[in-house]
Amino acid sequence: MDNTNANNNHGFTLIELLIVVAIIGLLAAIAYPSYQGYIERGHRTDMMSEMHNIASTIESRKLAQGKYNSVVTTDLVGNYPQNDALYTVAIDPNPLTSQWTITATPIPSKRMENDDEISLDYRGYKCRGTTCGTDDEWK
Repeated sequence: MDNTNANNNHGFTLIELLIVVAIIGLLAAIAYPSYQGYIERGHRTDMMSEMHNIASTIESRKLAQGKYNSVVTTDLVGNYPQNDALYTVAIDPNPLTSQWTITATPIPSKRMENDDEISLDYRGYKCRGTTCGTDDEWK
C-alpha cells in the first residue's frame, strides 16, 4: 500500500487567506466612497424631481384660482421625503407672487448635510450652491 498522497494537504495556507482578505479590503475601501456618492446623487435627483412636481402644482393651482396670491402652498412645504426627511422645502414669497422660488435645504445631521442648497424658480432657473442656470446646474 502506497501512502505518498496521504500527507498532501489540499487547503489554503494562512498567507493565501490573508492576501485574499487584503484584496477584498482594498476593493471595499475604493468602492464604498463611490457607492456613497451614488446614493447621495440619487437622493438629490429625487429632491429635484419633487421640486419640479411642486412647481407644476403651483402653476396648476394658479390656473385653477386665477391668481398667485390665492394659491395655498402650506401642504407643499416641509420636510422631504416624508418617511426619512433629508431636505426642508420652502417657497418664497409668502403670499405667493408670480416670481416664486422653491428652495430645498439639507437637514443637518442627516445623510445630505454636506450637500448644497438647491433651488428652482418660476423661470426654470436652477441653482445648486453658487452655480445657477437653466441646464445641468443641479448635477
